[in-house]
Amino acid sequence: MKMKKSLVAIPLSLSLLIPTAGIASANGHGGSHSGNHAAGSLEVSNKAVDLRAALDALLSEHAYLAVVAMQKGADGKGDFEAAAGALNQNTEDLSKAVASVYGEEGGAAFKEIWSSHIGYFVEYVKATGAKDEEAKKKALADLDNYRVEQAAFLDKATESRLKAKELEEGLKVHINQLVWAFDSYVAGDFEKTYDSVRESVHHMYGVGKGLSWAITDQFPQNFDSKSVDTPAADLRADLNHLLSEHAALAILAMQKGADGAKDFEAAAGALGENTDDLSAAITSVYGEEGGAAFKEIWSSHIGYFVDYVKATGAKDEEGKKQALAELDKYRAEQAKFLETATEGRLKAADLEAGLKMHIDELVKAFDSYVAQDYATTYPTVREAYAHMFEVGKGLSTAIVDQHPEKFAGKMPGDMPKTGMGGMSEENSTKGIVMGSLMAMALAGILSALIIRRKSTN
Repeated sequence: MKMKKSLVAIPLSLSLLIPTAGIASANGHGGSHSGNHAAGSLEVSNKAVDLRAALDALLSEHAYLAVVAMQKGADGKGDFEAAAGALNQNTEDLSKAVASVYGEEGGAAFKEIWSSHIGYFVEYVKATGAKDEEAKKKALADLDNYRVEQAAFLDKATESRLKAKELEEGLKVHINQLVWAFDSYVAGDFEKTYDSVRESVHHMYGVGKGLSWAITDQFPQNFDSKSVDTPAADLRADLNHLLSEHAALAILAMQKGADGAKDFEAAAGALGENTDDLSAAITSVYGEEGGAAFKEIWSSHIGYFVDYVKATGAKDEEGKKQALAELDKYRAEQAKFLETATEGRLKAADLEAGLKMHIDELVKAFDSYVAQDYATTYPTVREAYAHMFEVGKGLSTAIVDQHPEKFAGKMPGDMPKTGMGGMSEENSTKGIVMGSLMAMALAGILSALIIRRKSTN
């Protein structure tokens, strides 16, 4: 396959995916860097880092939607087709992104390989339901063949900046994570299920970092020779991860609550772990008192969403109105906290608007789910997920501008050391706290996995 040497504009810009964020950049600027500290490692946003963030958004969303689609398929839920359709749209977006780098031929080749194994996962889900062990083994064997083909494609496309052998290892880990999440869900081991769900999403940030590094190293002139591997870029990725995961888990937990599903407690528990991790991250910047204050406020809005779910189930319209009123008060309190913490770099009025968007999106996704208007549910799910990447960008911009000395690390020149094999198979996300927003990249590099709906052809 002949690869395209020139790089056209990446159509991954979050502006194509995300509505106005309602969160101000540091010092009120709408530009792509933090205040007067825009050189080198202090850039939260430039062409290279924006590429990394955009790939993070699509790849992590893919893992999340894959989990949802597999669960819905196993349960025979009415929203399976809509969930699979959202995953399919994610595939389209990712394939367009590849085409923007490697040309239409490269994008088409990627899509064909990427899509081929979707059927293998569909077959695995079907075989599980039919208790057909031989069919399950065949699906797994096909997935094993897929990862070799996918790894070879990426090795060739990146001119061996990404190595096939290492890519195969990462793909194996990611495939295993999705299989574990599904198998444990079917077996009713929901604690393991949601550990694996969190690991699967987390892993894709290593994928985004590795792939964006390879592209920017391959075409430096198109990215102003900037690096994707800096402390500031890692901060943005860390916040993007935790904030988008919050939205994803909140939506799933609300659905489970509405359904009276057996895994509701485990889904809510995963959301609670996300809150712990996000609060620990805030603590690493603003101290124990700041982290505790953030956690108290942040946790309250999750409780109000639970109240809204309960009121919906009880058909208690007054209860729903009360929950929405509490959420409205919450966003004012949360906005005030963040404005104070960032010393005015984030403006309360802008934050309130962004928080209103977040609340409205989650409520809309839930209401439409309850009404079985799934054509509305899943586009809203994608909007809610994508929106949090703008929140992460705004918050990381403010923090770097506020504490530039913490992000002025040496610029790396080689491939980021994120661990080519990805997250250890024995490693569990449960109890893992981000610890510090200044930590280097998330574990794991380069795997690929999509589960898309079964072809109707």
